[in-house]
Amino acid sequence: MPRIAEERHGPRQENPEKLESEPAPVRPAKGTKAGKAQDTGKAGKAEKMPLYLTNLPTALIKFGGLQKQKITNILPITKKPPKTKVSVEGEPCGLGSIVIPCCQMFNNIRCYMVFYCVLVLSQGILFSLVDLSVANFQKDYNLKLIENFALAFSYDISSGLIAIFVAFYGEGNKRIKWIVVSSFLIGFGSLLLAYPFINSRYNQQKVEIEDICEATKVISPCRKSKPSFKLKYLSYFILGLTVQGIAGMPLYILGITFLDDSVKTHSLGTYIGIADASSTLGYALGYVIGAPLVQVSENNTSEINTENGNDNPQWMWSWWSDFLFTAVVAWSTLIPLSCFPNSISGTEKVKAEKQKEPQFLYIRLKDTEAPTTIKNLPAALWILMKNPVFMCLALSKATESLVMIGVSEILPRYIENQFILTPSFATMIAGLVLLPGSALGQLLGGVIVSTLEMSSRALMIFIIVTSAVSLTLFGFIIFIHCDPGKFAGITEDYDGTGQLGNLTAPCNEQCRCSSSIHSSICGRDDIEYFSPCFAGCTYSKMLNKQRMYYNCSCIKEGLIIADGEGEFIDARPGKCDAKCYKLPLFIAFFSSIIIFSGFSGVPLTMAIIRILPDKLRSLALGVNYVIVRIFGSIPGPLAFKFLGEDSCTFRDINKCGRTGRCWIYNKTRMAYVLAGISSVCKILTITFTSIAFVIFNRFLKKDSHMSPTPVKKMKAKRKNKEKK
Repeated sequence: MPRIAEERHGPRQENPEKLESEPAPVRPAKGTKAGKAQDTGKAGKAEKMPLYLTNLPTALIKFGGLQKQKITNILPITKKPPKTKVSVEGEPCGLGSIVIPCCQMFNNIRCYMVFYCVLVLSQGILFSLVDLSVANFQKDYNLKLIENFALAFSYDISSGLIAIFVAFYGEGNKRIKWIVVSSFLIGFGSLLLAYPFINSRYNQQKVEIEDICEATKVISPCRKSKPSFKLKYLSYFILGLTVQGIAGMPLYILGITFLDDSVKTHSLGTYIGIADASSTLGYALGYVIGAPLVQVSENNTSEINTENGNDNPQWMWSWWSDFLFTAVVAWSTLIPLSCFPNSISGTEKVKAEKQKEPQFLYIRLKDTEAPTTIKNLPAALWILMKNPVFMCLALSKATESLVMIGVSEILPRYIENQFILTPSFATMIAGLVLLPGSALGQLLGGVIVSTLEMSSRALMIFIIVTSAVSLTLFGFIIFIHCDPGKFAGITEDYDGTGQLGNLTAPCNEQCRCSSSIHSSICGRDDIEYFSPCFAGCTYSKMLNKQRMYYNCSCIKEGLIIADGEGEFIDARPGKCDAKCYKLPLFIAFFSSIIIFSGFSGVPLTMAIIRILPDKLRSLALGVNYVIVRIFGSIPGPLAFKFLGEDSCTFRDINKCGRTGRCWIYNKTRMAYVLAGISSVCKILTITFTSIAFVIFNRFLKKDSHMSPTPVKKMKAKRKNKEKK
């Protein structure tokens, strides 16, 4: 029996260290009594003991001996810990080669996200300040087509040109350094944008007269604005926006891949949602900061107003201080981000866990190598361009961005004209109430897909469903608008004496009025007039710090009110009360639409990352940003601006010899434009995502290799092929 066990399990092996340290026991001779007794005792015990009691201890002793021998051969005992522990724990936190012990407690992804979100927030604030400043500048300066194009698309063109190269050269162990460079460039670009407002004067084109009806009135020609500020503004803003475009790509491409490497697969959505929400929240915060600086349309050009106009140095310094504040916020993240290592603590552990997860890879892409030289870059780009699922998702991302572009382009103007608000208040509502809805939608979208641990197909279904809901809600926007009020010459014909579309009538034809001077007044007949001149008002005076107009020849009806001196007031400044109380309903309804629209942003990014191997992940995000620029952010503002101007009812025909701006909009048509363009964008998003979903499912069913294949099995198949 002992012989059988010895043949099955092999000869018994003792620990060599034990044999050397302990003396060998004295074995009695076979012929002695002790020897015979020992042999007979062993034989009896062996016959009585069950088989498992003999085999199991022998196997355990053998296994323990081999394990000790294997460990001592591979990992010799040393005083220092093995080097493999460093990769698991991550690199230390510090400035370059200087390790700062007190900073090690902050060496985690959550602390990194705090500074990353602050940096993204600062650039969002900067974008909204730029939009408001450029809108002010374009109101008062006659810009050429090329100048308007350069101001509008300097950021998009520079970011589109550099996106692929940043994704190519930045992937690897230098991503933190690239993000630090982005922090510096955002602050530097902010200073470039602030420089035109330092020691400059915003020279506007003005007519220094009070626009009342005077038969002998002589309209002085427009003062030619000095070209110094215009040239200075254009030069530094184009340069600053170009720098911002270069700074943004490492932030939004390499920052996302860094998060993907540092967090678990299904936690990525939450982190991306927080980052996207920070960007949108920054844009909304910039609207609130810049809203007080939004100029009222230069509709009243009296000498009193020119003293406190937008050429006031205090107004100029306010713009400068806002851009300086943004630079300080961006640079506040420079040193903290520099202290983070290229591999945050726990990154290697996360990567090891991801290797065990099933990966959905196309059979043509699973063995694709990452491009290591510039010569391999075209081949890698061609692989991505041939991937129909990736291209459809990238186009969905582009059409989705059009919704936010349209909202930011039209919404302040829409609220101002639809609900009769001042430009500053309308801008503040758009930034403070509606745009944060997009941030909330992006955050909730990321949290939902992470909590439910959605697969690639589930992400696409989620995008389709949420886009369909927002599309349905967009259709109801056309029912939330105010009725157009009475406007002399536009909707009213001066009691039958004038013509619609013509502000001039017999009651004001001797007043020598100019349509370049827009100063709305509301007559006692509840009709709005383009200016006191077109209402036929001959004089005005201040009453309770407000200018009132008297003796208006075109105003013949309405309630007569006398002032303290017994004179009858015919008109007061401003628009007439539209008696429309739908603004709270519009805010609640449109906020819901924006929230549902924001749901699909994070899932689209995650779907693009999921369907491609890690080696092409960074390059795919770079190509995606180029597609978004070509099909979204560059043509989008042009289309929205063109369609928005199509709602114009009355445009300035002659203002200082240049193409006039739109003074009056059709409220109903603006509602149809806003709802129609947003609905078209949502339909395109649903269409492209549905095509990607169908193609993805077809490939999964068509080829058995397209099923979820763990990475270990893929490596085993490769080894078997090599052996054969």
